[in-house]
Amino acid sequence: MSEFTYSKKIPEAFESDIAVIGGGPAGLCAAVAAAREGARVILIEKNAFCGGMATAGMVAPFMTCYDSGGNKMLIRGLFEELVERLIAVGGAIHPSKVESKTAFTSYIDKGHVHVTPFKAEALKIVADEMLREAGVKILYHTQLVDAETEGDKVTRLIVAMKEGLASVRAKAFIDCTGDGDLAAAAGAAYSVGNAQGKMQPATMFFTVGGVDTKKVDADIEKNWDNFYRKDGVNYRSLHWWVAKAKEAGDWTLDRVSIGLFRGVEEDEFSINTSRVMHIDGTKSESLTEGEIEGRKQVREIFAFLKKYVPGFENSRLILSGSTIGIRETRHIEGIRTLTTDSILNCEVPEDSILLAANSVDVHGKYGPKSNEYITIPEGKCYGIPYGTMIPPAFSNLAVAGRCISADCEAAGAIRVMPPCMGIGQAAGTAAAMALAENVDLRQLNVNRLRKKLTANGVMLENE
Repeated sequence: MSEFTYSKKIPEAFESDIAVIGGGPAGLCAAVAAAREGARVILIEKNAFCGGMATAGMVAPFMTCYDSGGNKMLIRGLFEELVERLIAVGGAIHPSKVESKTAFTSYIDKGHVHVTPFKAEALKIVADEMLREAGVKILYHTQLVDAETEGDKVTRLIVAMKEGLASVRAKAFIDCTGDGDLAAAAGAAYSVGNAQGKMQPATMFFTVGGVDTKKVDADIEKNWDNFYRKDGVNYRSLHWWVAKAKEAGDWTLDRVSIGLFRGVEEDEFSINTSRVMHIDGTKSESLTEGEIEGRKQVREIFAFLKKYVPGFENSRLILSGSTIGIRETRHIEGIRTLTTDSILNCEVPEDSILLAANSVDVHGKYGPKSNEYITIPEGKCYGIPYGTMIPPAFSNLAVAGRCISADCEAAGAIRVMPPCMGIGQAAGTAAAMALAENVDLRQLNVNRLRKKLTANGVMLENE
């Protein structure tokens, strides 16, 4: 690829205390948390709304926010507030009312107790309201292009707005892009995927309406004893129909079961089944191929549902995601690293900024049909250390969401949306505190941060 030098004067369009890049689950909570602590905050988001994978990607439901036994709600704070606001407008069902091994959990038992069904459209509106109320400057339709640094500080972002390139200055920055785009542009160290550089497969979610849920329930009930795992592959919901369709030539995908999650409305399901291998979510060409293949798979899956599955005869395809669901790209190297062992040993470090009990879930680990799924011992949880959000080379940069410092399997546990929201709240609170105290994020007093998070509804003690 040839190169050339491009030079242009760019307007100093915005200046703020804190710039949050990415308005997904982590970015939304980071921006609200920082603004509520008194900081001037600008949120930069490439889409026309917040929510990220929850809205643009149509990913639903929110996975569990409880301990592994389903007895105590661990992830609270802004996540809980968001859920309560959604419930108030008919846009969610509280997780306490959702049990495992039901249509809400794709009839899965382990690791899926108390998920949260929600409506993407309601989430867009509630997110706008929370940001406006907190006083956040929202900048939609704006894409990060590059970052400038001086010594150990990020000083300026170059962004692409509708009207052209512009710069955003801030005193502190929070990377909530999911892919570590800002951290990478600034020169922070990172790894990609697992030890071999292999990333988890992508999924194109879609929503189906007009489903007779009672008929689906009845079909599942007849086959409870037919759920099993073999050679790293889960044979779960509707695999008996997938087998029949494959025999008839109506199924060509490397999948054996259907992930289907009932939504807030009784006749609506989110379908998590397509699997697009070898997609690099940091590259436009690869994403393009993933989107095209994902939509192709959606057509085949929906045709299968209507033809074979009782209850889907009169169903209709409502919408597929406007972007493919990406599970894994970069893992930023932080002051601390969350490891698989620390998760499975249920370690809660003294500098934990969040408690969670989400299962280790690595798709495609043993091939396109497989996944690794390891649940946490019942009633237990693990802590996410503060240092996982902080790249050691920078004094004013935090990272929140699925690209924090974690090994591949550990990231496979905390990449889901409730933990990402909790990490975002911690990052936003930390950035605001660091500015107020005029201290380096790397030297922030974590005990004071933990007290502030606790005062704001975050649970940091599981006793």
